[in-house]
Formats: sequence, structure tokens, C-alpha cells
Amino acid sequence: MSTATGRVPAEVDGVARAPAAAARPARLDAPAFHWMLRVACSLEFVGHGAFGIVTKAAWVPYFAVVGVPEWLAYRLMPVVGTFDVALGLLVALRPVRAALLYMAVWGFWTALLRPLAGEPAWELLERTPNWAVPLALLYVRGWPTTARRWLGLTP
Repeated sequence: MSTATGRVPAEVDGVARAPAAAARPARLDAPAFHWMLRVACSLEFVGHGAFGIVTKAAWVPYFAVVGVPEWLAYRLMPVVGTFDVALGLLVALRPVRAALLYMAVWGFWTALLRPLAGEPAWELLERTPNWAVPLALLYVRGWPTTARRWLGLTP
């Protein structure tokens, strides 16, 4: 640092340095970030829910992890899928915090089912957005302190 100006010189030891201000954005566009998370969360659950509605055969082993037989798994998949689609649509219309918490927990559980069903651990890591996006949206919306806020009855 130059004692005369109080600034770091542009070049130190022959290595060029970018000004610190150029390395970070001017500001975070909070409304845009909120909507990006909201749309991603919504579409993720609508998309995964659609797989449940059409009874994706690859999901049978995940039901088996908790002792659900194949015949019942095929009957439960459309129910679970419809609930996921409904949550995705709810978040698109109104991101209720209780729904976001449920989505984060459910997303983590369904990602964890992959290695529990014998798939590589990588399957869990690959599905991090399934729970991290709803959790991030919950964080951006703010952790509620009352039941009314959890349920979206007050802002």
C-alpha cells in the first residue's frame, strides 16, 4: 500500500490487480433475485410432481426404502406428484413460508432416498437444488416468528 495515497498500487510484484470495486456487483437486485428463486422453486416442484403423476417406474425403489410395496408405490406416486405440483403453483402465486420449509425438507429427503436406495452418493449432491432453492427463498423471505407468518396470513 502506498503511504502517500492510502491505495493499493495497480501492480504489485509484477502482478496486475483489479480494483476491488470492479470485482463485486454494484448492488444485489433483491426483487429480481427473489423472483429467480421463486420461479426456480415453482418449476422444480411442478416438474418433479409431473413425474409422480405419470408414475415414473424409477421411483419405486425410493418407496421401497420406507417399506412401501410396488403396487402401493404406483398408487401413491400420483398423490405425491399432485401435491408437489400444487405446492409449486402455490409458490408461484404466493410463497408461503410453511410451504417453503416443507419443500426444503421434502426436497432433502427425496434427494437422500437415492443413496439409501443403493444409488451413488453423487445422486444426493446432484439434487442439492431440490432443497436448497426452497430454503434460500425462505431465507430471502425471512424466518417467521409467528404461526400467522408461517402460514402467510400476515406479511
